[in-house]
This record gives sequence, structure tokens and C-alpha cells, in this order.
Amino acid sequence: MWAVSTLTMLVLAGILPDFQLQSADGDSATRIAVTAAFGAGAFGLLSALVWPLLVRLLLLVPALVLGLLVFFLNGGLLLVALRLNPAERGGAAWETAVVVAAVMSAVASATGAALAVRDDDAYRRRLYRLADRRRNTRPPCPATPGTVFLQLDGVGHDVLLDAVRKDLMPTVARWLRGTHRLTPWRTDWSSQTGASQLGILHGSNHDVPAFRWYEKENREVMVCNRPTSAAELQRRAVRHTGDGGLLTVDGASRGNLFSGGAGEQALVLSIATRRRGRENRSRAGYFAYFSDPANAVRTALSFVAEVGREIGQSTRARLRKARPRVSRGGLYPFVRAFATVVERDVVVAAVMGDMLAGRTAVYADLVAYDEVAHHSGPTSRDVEQVLERLDRALEQIEKVAEHAPRPYRVVVLSDHGQSPGETFRARYGLTLADLVRAGSGLPVPRRARRTHSGTEARAAVRAALRIPVEESGEKHRPTRRSEPIVLASGNLGLVSFPDVPHRMTKEEIDARHPALLTTLANHPGIGFLLVRSEKHGGVVLGPFGAEIPLDELDHNPGPLAPFGPGAADAVRRTHSFPHTADIMVNSMYDPADGEVLAFEEQIGSHGGLGGAQGRPFLMSPVALSAPVEDGEELAGAEHVHRVLRRWLRESDGPEVPVEPEREAEERAA
Repeated sequence: MWAVSTLTMLVLAGILPDFQLQSADGDSATRIAVTAAFGAGAFGLLSALVWPLLVRLLLLVPALVLGLLVFFLNGGLLLVALRLNPAERGGAAWETAVVVAAVMSAVASATGAALAVRDDDAYRRRLYRLADRRRNTRPPCPATPGTVFLQLDGVGHDVLLDAVRKDLMPTVARWLRGTHRLTPWRTDWSSQTGASQLGILHGSNHDVPAFRWYEKENREVMVCNRPTSAAELQRRAVRHTGDGGLLTVDGASRGNLFSGGAGEQALVLSIATRRRGRENRSRAGYFAYFSDPANAVRTALSFVAEVGREIGQSTRARLRKARPRVSRGGLYPFVRAFATVVERDVVVAAVMGDMLAGRTAVYADLVAYDEVAHHSGPTSRDVEQVLERLDRALEQIEKVAEHAPRPYRVVVLSDHGQSPGETFRARYGLTLADLVRAGSGLPVPRRARRTHSGTEARAAVRAALRIPVEESGEKHRPTRRSEPIVLASGNLGLVSFPDVPHRMTKEEIDARHPALLTTLANHPGIGFLLVRSEKHGGVVLGPFGAEIPLDELDHNPGPLAPFGPGAADAVRRTHSFPHTADIMVNSMYDPADGEVLAFEEQIGSHGGLGGAQGRPFLMSPVALSAPVEDGEELAGAEHVHRVLRRWLRESDGPEVPVEPEREAEERAA
């Protein structure tokens, strides 16, 4: 490594005019080589000894500027290394030092990886650096298998199969040919990470009607990817089930919205607002990964390349006048790069460390596909490149399992899919909020404003920053002349009247705004409405005066017919939630092409009923029992939780606690 670094420094000195390894009067080749060797050695030592301390300071810096800081700090280390030369030879301008340090770190990383390929001991030592520094204080891990749950956020069942057919995911294809089985499952009405992951990790997503909803008693909007809301939702789920979560026995939670009861947590949103401590290391994953300067430079280079890739792809889409299309400017290129590079690298490295430390259960979320699909489309060429990189991450984890102190079973799953389609605003020139205002007899702005869009990648950024970012307009106070609050969750819309303390009935809404429900139900962009009824308890409304009581949906689905089997059960369950909105609005769905209309600015969306968004997958080792019996359906995130718990018990490790009142239900499942 030292020899290669020395040679690299000599080559750069010959190429870059501002990088000198000799005195002004000139030196012999031997003296220049000695100067390069000393500089390369000093740079290597500083990288090993000083860099971890600098990374500690980086934890206080916003993650989106991390890439630039890596380059400048690395360049600073190189200048220090050159100043340490006792012969006082060697020097470089600041900008040149940044380039030289980046190239030397990249070459060192590639050299180290190449040297380790044919040396299992070296490869194992390199991997063990990723493990928990306290692994020596842990009790010896048992010989029973551990389990790694990898969530590919937003990857639908059909998208995965299509990627396998196109040979985009050879690792997944190989697993499906031999060691794993693939099972589709059906989400709840709220087909988004907040509801799905809460149900999967904590066994309950009761009273999570959407991605964001208004709670009248608190006068506050709950948002699943807001740290304070995520913490509250986790508390409610634990209180509802009486159990800590899926990962309570020697578990680790990485890159998730919720902890699952894990003792080891990194980049977990629900703990992002707490004071940092030993029991709360939301950003510890960053230090573990970036304390290796080779990792830092490699990820920083990939981050910059991903920003450039997104700018190029969005520019081409704009020049081609591709449709549908949404704005991809502002901070989005950096958010995308964070999701597809930084978050992926840190989470994968954390999972590797957990496996090498012998943890019993690990659950990690990779949000890369979901973020890109929202803006580029669920089946675009942009997302195909992301799927290829996710497959390589799975292959890395598979290789690390060979060096782990215990065998591991890898379960891959998704929390929801994504449905394509243009936005409601793009097709009709107005937002759902505008339509509600028009139906309520309120003035409508001449120009439709874009609806705020929330994605899982932004949640990952917030976890990294440990800052509870509040969205504008999330807190509301009723006024004398109250106006409805309209919220969007993908293609699911929620309308609430904040001055009425209870959930309004259809009769009350008609008396207050006689044209509102008719306007919404008959709009071509809306599939159906759910409202409470004094007469029937709850009714589904559709075009042409359709009004179907909930208890009659099984034999008369009415406007729910295009949404397929399970839609009626999902709607009835949401109707039972205490915080279901006064009016629940699901956009239209075209079964012919699978398209929906998003109420947010997304051309790949999820959050409601309709199409691929409600059909994620569960890929499990055949060594585990089948998720469901032949002919049965795996329906709902809570059902998935019970399956995962059963698999943990089957591994013959420490018994995972299950609340007694749910034992009979699990056995029946």
C-alpha cells in the first residue's frame, strides 16, 4: 500500500504543475522518491490517526455538505503530511492538494480491495473494521442462525420480477433459483412506509390512516417522516401491543423510521430528536463508516457523481419533453444522492458490522429506489440503474455472511410498491385542495400551487441531521370562519374540518357544504370517497350518486370494483380508526395501464389503493416455513410482522416474546 501510494504521488507530481516534490534548485531522482515515500507514509498515518477525530467533528455538520468537506479535509491532511518532511521539500496549492489527496485515497482504496480479494484473512480483517467496536465485550454468539431483514423501499413485486427477467439483479435471480421463495403481499389502505414499517416492526399500525393526517384534539398534523410524529407513533404502537417490537432480542435497527425495540440503533428517525447518549446513537453509523478515509473518499466521489447523473437525466427528460414529468430541481439532486449513495453505503456497512458482531436480528431499510421512482417513474431507466446497485449491495452482504461468527438467513422484503401516473394538478390544472375549496364555495387561487411532497429519503436526511424539521402549515388553530384542511398522501387525500371536534357525518357535511361531496365524487380524477354516515355507520361514495354502505361492499363493491379484492376490507379497517379524516379521498385508478393520479408532485406514487403500490413482496429462505399456506393471502403489515416473528422463533435462538392474547392468532396464521 505504501509503495503504491508513493508511486501515485510521483505520477501526480509529474502531471500537476502546482504539486512539487523537490526544491526549487532541483533534486536527484532518489531524493524525490524519498520525499514522495515520506509524504505518502505521513499521509497514511494521518489518515489512520487523525481522520477519525475529524469525523467526530463532522457529525455536527449537515450531511448534505459532507461530500465537499471530505475532499477539503483530506486535502488539509495532505498539506500537513508534506509540511512534516524534515528536508522541507514538497508543497502544493490548496486546490491541487484536494485533487492529490482524493486520487491517493481512491487508489489506496482500490489497491486494498484488490490485495484482499485473494487473501481471505486480509478480507476478513478489512470487514471486521466495520463491526461494532464493543464486539469483544459481547457474550459469545450462539451457533444458531441469525436473521437479516433487508427492506428495499418501494420495490413492488412485479418490479422485482421484471428486474430479474432483464438480468438487472443477478444476485436476486440466483437466490430465487435455489435458496429463496418469493411471496407477494397486500398492503393496508395506507400503502406507505410509515404504516407498513410500523406494522412490520411493532405489530400494529392501528390508527395510521395515511402518510399525514390531522388530529383534532391536538390541533396538529401527524406526518410519518417527521421525527416527533415517528416517536409518538412508535409509543402508541408499543402501548397498543404491550410489546417492544420485532428486534427486542439482541436486535439492530438501521436506517428505519422506527426502532422495532432494537438495542442498537443508527439512522433511526423515531430517536432523532432525543439527546445523544449511549442508548441513542442515531448517527453512530456515520462515524463507524466514515472513520475509514477510503470509505469517506469513495462515497464522496460517488455522491458528486450521483448529483451530476441526476442533473444530466433530468435535463434530458426536460429536453425530450417527457410526460409525465415533475420538477427535479432545488435540493432534490442532493437528496437523491444522499439516498442512493450515502444512506445505502452507511446502512450496508452497518449491517455488515452487525453480522460480524453476531447479532441475532437486524432490520435495515434501503430507500434508494423509492426516492428515484417518485421523480423518474417506477419503471424508468433511472430506477433500473438503482436496482442494479441494490443487487450489488445484497451480494456484498451475502459475502460478509461467509465470514460471520454464526450462520445468517437473509430475508428481503418491501413495504409497498409504486404506481405510475401523472399528478392530479398536471392533468386538471388544480390541486385537491383547490377542488375542495370550490366545492365548499370558497375562493380558489387562480394558479394551482404545488402540493408538498414527502419521501422516505428526506426522512433519512432528517435522521442524519437529528433535527426535527417541521413542515409549513402542520399546526392549525381553528378560526371563527374555519376552512377545511386538505392533506395529500400519494394518491390518497384527507379532508378535515378543524372547528368540528368530532369526525363529521355525511349529513353534517351536506348541511354545511351541500355541493362538496357531490363535486368530489363526480370528478373524473377521483375514484371514491369514504365518509361516516348517521344511518349506515360508513358509506363509500362514487360518481352518479353511488352510495354503498360498508357492510354491503362484499356483494356490491360499487366504485371499489376497479381496485380489486381486499379493497373493501382495507376501507372498512380504516373507517374504524379514531383519527380517520372527515372525508377520505382516493384518486381514480385505471386497471388497463395501472395508473393513478397523485395528489402530491410525484409521477411514481403510493399511499392509497390502486395498482402496484399495494403489492410489495417478501423473499424468504426456503429453510424457513412458508409465509402462508397455499391458497391463502398475506394481507397487511401486521400479518407480515407475525410471520417474521415466527421465523425468528424457528431459528432456535432466544425466544422472541409474544403477547399471550396474540398467540392463538399467530398459530391460526
